[in-house]
Amino acid sequence: MTESTYRIQGATGEWEVVIGLEVHAQVTSNAKLFSGAATTFGAEPNAQVSLVDAAMPGMLPVPNGECVRQAVRTGMALNAQINRYSRFDRKNYFYADLPQGYQISQLYHPIVGEGAIEISLDEKNPDAHTKTIGIERLHLEQDAGKLMHDQHPTMSYVDLNRCGVALMEIVSRPDMRSPAEAGAYLKKLRSILRYVGSCDGNMEEGSMRADVNVSVRKPGDEFGTRTETKNVNSVRYVMATIEHEANRQVDVLESGGTIVQETRLYDPDKNETRSMRSKEDAHDYRYFPDPDLLPLELDDAFLEGCKASLPELPDAKRKRYESQLGLSAYNAAVLTAEAETARWFEALLAESAKAQGKPESEVAKGSANWLLSELYGALNRTGKSIDDSPVSPAAGAELIALVADGTISGTIAKQVFEIMLETGEGAGAIVEARGLKQTSDTGAIDAAIAKVLADNADKVEQYRGGKEALFGFFVGQTMKAMQGKANPQMVNELLKKALAA
Repeated sequence: MTESTYRIQGATGEWEVVIGLEVHAQVTSNAKLFSGAATTFGAEPNAQVSLVDAAMPGMLPVPNGECVRQAVRTGMALNAQINRYSRFDRKNYFYADLPQGYQISQLYHPIVGEGAIEISLDEKNPDAHTKTIGIERLHLEQDAGKLMHDQHPTMSYVDLNRCGVALMEIVSRPDMRSPAEAGAYLKKLRSILRYVGSCDGNMEEGSMRADVNVSVRKPGDEFGTRTETKNVNSVRYVMATIEHEANRQVDVLESGGTIVQETRLYDPDKNETRSMRSKEDAHDYRYFPDPDLLPLELDDAFLEGCKASLPELPDAKRKRYESQLGLSAYNAAVLTAEAETARWFEALLAESAKAQGKPESEVAKGSANWLLSELYGALNRTGKSIDDSPVSPAAGAELIALVADGTISGTIAKQVFEIMLETGEGAGAIVEARGLKQTSDTGAIDAAIAKVLADNADKVEQYRGGKEALFGFFVGQTMKAMQGKANPQMVNELLKKALAA
């Protein structure tokens, strides 16, 4: 573990920031936590509300087994303690978008206990600067509805579509000491959830959001009073919230004020936090066991099934890419950061091995380099995700194989790829139809070299006089004369002979 050196320079000296995150992740499931209502994003207001969600008299909640399974699988992926016994509690408070007048949550006996996530702060060398962030608990709870204040000049409307949606609240320890650490933690947590398939991680849609707890102290002192900034919905905003709130607290303390334990909101337009309400304590919510729900008791068969269903997780996959495929630590980290990228790469790898008739370990580096440079570059230009790639893994593998067997050069491959993006044609068909095959005709290459040397006699003289850096110039001119179709290895060999003559 390495310690953060992030400090805020105040008038009275350095201040350290202490950060904890409470992440609310919407569970990927077939229905809400205690009802059969749908959870599709973007539905018409109040179109996905059951009688249970609306708190109609006599309606009783029934736990959704899939939500329980996803919470347990997530806990296992976080190396956390799975509690065989857990219980639901009522958290009592009044709000217009909470029809029951209480939220069903888990305070005293959560389904998942302590766990940990290892983060890295060095993208180039993921093993160089790591830190373990503790997780205090993961519990299941139902979401509230949503008030809409912009639909009427004098009234607020209520949309209960989100009411009863299953959330996993994942509570970290106050182990983070900088905005960068908090950002790395949130990215890593999001990656794990998406690998597991327990949450889609779409922060812009609200299916993953963070409550950001921040306090400041002089290094080595006791923890200060913390504030909680609610419902921050992007990694960038979480980092901005921490920076602004920490600086605000330092200013307050250094001017003789005190920090009030309160709930705050982050305004991204003004890049500031502002007070929302004083922070309630647990006793203010009058928690008690929900009388309508029996405790959850998990047996061995259920837990074994959850464990067996887990995929290879990002850290394990990254280490395998390094040790078995020979990829650099950086490339392996980029390829495994998101489940979608890893799946696409593995499909490309399998297709490349088949196309070239070689083991995956021998085609891995070339496949990784093409994906990270050529494909990523094209996707970034067009604003597409890898799932929306206009080129399939099989089509990419065909292009890579044409370069590997010498049919086309790397330069021509770039041209072919652009045509593939525009037309959807296969690489082989493009090369054949447009006559783009690389030539190894020594006579044609020798003729091109002879002309290049004749046209640049002064540079030939300089090269033979010891200016060997000019060799690259002659290679470039020859390839240009051959319209990029000459075999580069052959050009190098024949040029060396011609210049030595």
